[in-house]
Amino acid sequence: MLDGGELDVLTGDYLAELTMLILGRDRMRDPDLGYARTFLRQLEGCLGTAMDRRVRLVTNAGGLHPAGLAAAIRSLADRLGLPVRVGYVEGDALARPDALTANAYLGAFGIAACLDAGADVVVTGRVTDAALVVGPAVAHFGWTHDDLDALAGATVAGHLVECGAQVTGGNYSFFTELPDGGHRPGFPVAELRRDGSSVLTKHPDTGGAVTVETVTAQLLYEIGGPEYLGPDVVTRLDTIELRQDGPDRVRVSGVRGTPPPETLKVGVNNLGGFRNSMTFVLCGLDIEAKAALVRAQLEVAVGTDGLEFRLARTDHPDATDTEVASALLHVHLRDVDRTRAGRAFSAAAVELALASYPGCTLTTLPGDATPYGVCTTDAVSQDAVTHVAVLPDGTRRQIAPPPLRCKEGSPAIHQAIAGGPSFHPSGAVRRGALGELVGARSGDKGGDANLGVWARTDATWAWLRGWLTVARLAELLPETAPLTVRRYELPNLRAVNFVIEGLLGPGVAGSTRFDPQAKALGELLRARVVDLPAELPTGPASPTGPASPTGSASATGSASVGGPQA
Repeated sequence: MLDGGELDVLTGDYLAELTMLILGRDRMRDPDLGYARTFLRQLEGCLGTAMDRRVRLVTNAGGLHPAGLAAAIRSLADRLGLPVRVGYVEGDALARPDALTANAYLGAFGIAACLDAGADVVVTGRVTDAALVVGPAVAHFGWTHDDLDALAGATVAGHLVECGAQVTGGNYSFFTELPDGGHRPGFPVAELRRDGSSVLTKHPDTGGAVTVETVTAQLLYEIGGPEYLGPDVVTRLDTIELRQDGPDRVRVSGVRGTPPPETLKVGVNNLGGFRNSMTFVLCGLDIEAKAALVRAQLEVAVGTDGLEFRLARTDHPDATDTEVASALLHVHLRDVDRTRAGRAFSAAAVELALASYPGCTLTTLPGDATPYGVCTTDAVSQDAVTHVAVLPDGTRRQIAPPPLRCKEGSPAIHQAIAGGPSFHPSGAVRRGALGELVGARSGDKGGDANLGVWARTDATWAWLRGWLTVARLAELLPETAPLTVRRYELPNLRAVNFVIEGLLGPGVAGSTRFDPQAKALGELLRARVVDLPAELPTGPASPTGPASPTGSASATGSASVGGPQA
């Protein structure tokens, strides 16, 4: 990113929910830790290039100890002989005696203060992912809290680049259509305009692609309803307009913003106990009976509390190969007692090898239990958090919360979706995979999962919006049937988004689900074979994307922000 083309700011997002748990455990062992040490190692090889090219660096790699990382960067710069000015943002850490970590999601104005004071590198703790892009935009354009639409537009740009190559063809449903087949997608660049609009692109001669559909896919990643809540603005995702603006260039415009809520989101991590897993191979006949025998034997050996059994029917009838003829029985145990979850459990599983079902074998060796964490969220008043920018000269500047906030949640911008497109099929259908007509992107938010589905053409959207209901989703993905599922429409994106509450249990760190982060949930849905209207075309829409007005305003300045982020 630094030497591949023009860039003003390079951002780096290191703080997944699981990362905060890992950093919390690090700091329990050593109070001087708590930041992403990988960032420091990466920086050593490129800090000189960034300084030479006058590219400023903004990262949340400070984690639980931004002051510690800032000091380490200064030491690195001294060793390299580079005059680097470092600022950092703190105040996100909350005193919660009953929690391993508790951090409020701060906004963009602390980052902007550091940049305004001349920082070459800005380090933060827990800020929103999008704040890494919004902060530089605030500093560059001089926005205030009143510039809600501009802040919302930059928030969308930040959301698009926060997962790096996912917006340039990484993890994309139609990867086979990419120019390089998805082999090495380049990282994205967001060209920000003063009015909050942006163009998503990438450096020349890098792989992947930037199209309306690759951008749509990332817009649907890890979101909830149309109101995208943030500490500085509530971004209306249902106002986004996308247009292809040339090869590998997509214009994002029309984004509306409303005042932020009174509260900040707080991510809380706790140690939940200990876990262990063993997997039995069940080959041939009587698969269900073999699984039942293992279950009964293990329940007698270690007790029933905390035991989970998941039978994966990967077996095929009349197979000529052992692997093809076998199912897998995954057995998990979670307990606050490390001894019970450790060797007591795994040894009990191995001891069945000569005393259980015919053909008994395991894919796992006996091992000790490992600790797992539980991530939850709550909220705290914006006034109760002291958001501080520590400038390169050491000055501490307190960042005031937004003066205008909405106590009851932001007022919705209602769209007449009831009068939107409808589809009247001729009656002719064909059997086919749902993914022939739609793309999908899914992900995790704590114990919940999101599943966004977009139609490739206007005609398919007219069918999809009426066909893919919560009840239909339960038929196609039975594991969602007993759960609370919220459904939202995003007509400008020809998309529907589902939030599936509790699908991931205690979250990625403690989930025993085969796909603990729900990353493959969208592809599972696309693989389901259903009745498709015969007249609907397969393949992409026109290159200009969904039909919506451009609504673009002339910009008087721009800033390019790149995001190779974790």
